[in-house]
Amino acid sequence: MTKTNDTGKWFPEFMYEEDSKIPFVPVPPGEEMPSLLYFFESRETGEFEPGLDGNPLPIVQMDLHQFASMSVLKEKLPSQLFDEVRASLGLEDLKTAQGKGTATTAKIRNALT
Repeated sequence: MTKTNDTGKWFPEFMYEEDSKIPFVPVPPGEEMPSLLYFFESRETGEFEPGLDGNPLPIVQMDLHQFASMSVLKEKLPSQLFDEVRASLGLEDLKTAQGKGTATTAKIRNALT
């Protein structure tokens, strides 16, 4: 289902397939996936406060996170800086990762032939 806010502008809705931990976002025609997404992480603190009905409600801590599109960063940043960003995220530099990806693809193709 496509979501819009009060101004009619589309915003992403994350969905999951039953057997996958990787979400997907259905992007409607004429829209683009945002290059930056904001998420709130919510965690119960273990403390409670009285709700409107007097029953205890858990207190929740909310922390804002930002997630950037790696394809946008790759396009806009110098390659050395992009590799530094990848390293800061625990990823290998792009050339090494691409080499490993090519090798894996070759193994799969060889196994299928």
